[in-house]
Formats: sequence, structure tokens, C-alpha cells
Amino acid sequence: MTNVSGYDSGEMLAGLREWVEIETPTDNPEAVNRLIAKVEADFAGLGAATRRIAGKNGFGDCLKVRMPWGGDGPGILVLGHLDTVHPIGTLERLPFRVSGDTAYGPGIFDMKGGGFIGFHVLRNFVRRKLASPLPVTYLFNSDEEMSSRVSRDYIMEEAKKSKYVLVLEPTREGDQVVDSRKGTARFRVKVTGRPSHAGSRHADGRSAIKELARQILLIEEMTDYSREVTVNVGVIAGGTRPNVIAEFATAEVDMRVPSRALADEMIPKVLDLKPFDPDCVVEITGGPERPPFEKTPGGQALLETARRLAREQGLELVALTTGGASDANFSSPFCPSLDGLGVVGRGAHTMDEQIQVSSLATRATLLHRLIETLN
Repeated sequence: MTNVSGYDSGEMLAGLREWVEIETPTDNPEAVNRLIAKVEADFAGLGAATRRIAGKNGFGDCLKVRMPWGGDGPGILVLGHLDTVHPIGTLERLPFRVSGDTAYGPGIFDMKGGGFIGFHVLRNFVRRKLASPLPVTYLFNSDEEMSSRVSRDYIMEEAKKSKYVLVLEPTREGDQVVDSRKGTARFRVKVTGRPSHAGSRHADGRSAIKELARQILLIEEMTDYSREVTVNVGVIAGGTRPNVIAEFATAEVDMRVPSRALADEMIPKVLDLKPFDPDCVVEITGGPERPPFEKTPGGQALLETARRLAREQGLELVALTTGGASDANFSSPFCPSLDGLGVVGRGAHTMDEQIQVSSLATRATLLHRLIETLN
């Protein structure tokens, strides 16, 4: 196994296995809390101050960890989530296993690998009797895979008090980190028409499905690749029987926008949709879910620091923008943030989820150097 500046991927993999083999689907708070309890105990064993934030609305607890150095001023906030998309029992279909430099398991890539890197780095600080110039706070949440519906408030609260935010989501496209993400909005379109017999009284009906179909075309046409705006109707439902003019129809819509300005422009276009047929009623609910994680001077300076530190390992750090959202969307409006600092791998949310084992040491070294040098 690779050994880089005191980090051994083999040792790290053994600890990561324990995290992976505690299954943590977002919608099973008791399961997530089993891992929260373990992580809390592990950090407490390092001398960290830990605080459990009780879960609510059907989600598990969150965990805040503060290391005993660096004072009380603004410091480094490290974000990670312990929930996964995989239901209980996935471990039987996708057991933890290692093949060469590849390790498999549910949630190992997204994002228990990154979370464990964060823990192991602080363990290494304690072992070597090191301290960082700035105070270090970790926040682990339990609902990221469902848009951090509860924990977003905790994330924003901590980001407002921080100088930097480091997000341990997995890397993108190999070793690439993430310096910006699109914002997200979600909508539900409900159409109410007028039911009638499709054979004998067809003209009396007003089809909710027909109205929805016309609305869908209008919604989909809002996609504008030149401006990096995408709008997707991903779920539709409606009607009762083939011989009945449909009274009800619904659609669920996902929107991604790269900037707040475009969010302010595009979101009202969906919310203000009007019926084509005046005898139909169109009701639209929803709106913004996550603000865009936009590039800022502070964020770009943080990226350049990470690039300089990566070159110490002979790595050239590349940053990209992605349409997928993360908790960096909530921290970045308040504090310079850098995302994608977790493990290298692929197959997030699939039965092929995997990591590059040797990347545990290299990515831990990068995180270590960031915590050690940011001031």
C-alpha cells in the first residue's frame, strides 16, 4: 500500500471498512445514528469536543466536532455526510471487497471515503502532537442525499463563523476538485381538467394530460446549454382509465442554474406558467432548493493554495464546475469553499461503487497540508 508523508492507505482502508459496513440509508435514521455514534466515539478518543444535534423530520442526527487548538476565532470548517442512497441489505449485493488497488462497497465513494479521510487526518495530527494555526470544526450530516433539508441551517450557521470551508465529497473525473456547482430548484406541476366519457362525451372533457403535455414541452424548452441552464421533467402521472378524459395529471421538474442571476430569471418562468386551455387549472409548487456554488475571489485563492500544496506530491490539481449539488452550495455564499477533496473513485449511487485505495493516502496528505498551512 502507498505511504505518503506518514499516511498509509492500508491502515486507512481497514478503518474505512468499519464505516462502510455500517449501512446508512438517509431514510433510516436509526441506521445512520449507529455510524454517527461510532464517529462521535472515535473523535472523542482523540480529545475532540463533540456535540450531537438531534435529528428531526425523519432524519438522523448531525455531529459537530471541534479540535482543542487554534483558539476561538474563525477557522476551518470541514463538511461531510454519513448517509448514503443505498437501502439496508445493499451490503449483501455489494459487499466490501478489495481487488488490487480498488475497494468496493456501498457509500465507499460517496462519501464515506472522504469522511474517513477527514477523521484519519485529525488522528494523525494527534498522534504526531501537531496543531493547526486555525481552529478546526467538522460537521457531519445525515440528510445530504435528500438535499440536506434539516442540516442546511446548521451548515450555513457554521459557514458564517468560518474562514474556509473544505468539503470532502469525492473527486470528479479522476483527481479533479470542484470549485463551483450549479444551484438547484424543484417544482411540482399539477393540472386539473374536466373528466368525461372518452367515447360518448369526448367533447365535454378537458384533458389534464393534454394540458400537461403542452406544459412539459414549454418547460423542457427552457433548457439553454449556451447558458448552462438545464430543466428536466423527470416524473409524470395522470389519468385513471383509457376511456376517461383525465381529470388530473402531475409532473415533477428539476432545474439547474450556474448563477444566482440565472436562478432569479429562470425560477419565476416555471412558477408563472399559465394554462393553454382556459378550462384547465395549472398549479405549481416548489422553488429553489440549493443556491449556486459560484466562483469567488476567496474561493479561487483557496483553490490556488490547494494546487500549490498538491504540487508537493507531484500532482496537478484541476478544478471543474459540475451540475451536481452538494453542501458547498450552502457554505459558499458565506465563506470561501473548496469541494471534491475526498477520495478518487467512481460509481456513486450504483452497484459498482468503488475507490482507488492508493488515493486515500494522497488525498489525506492534501487535506493535512491544507489544515496545517491555512491561516
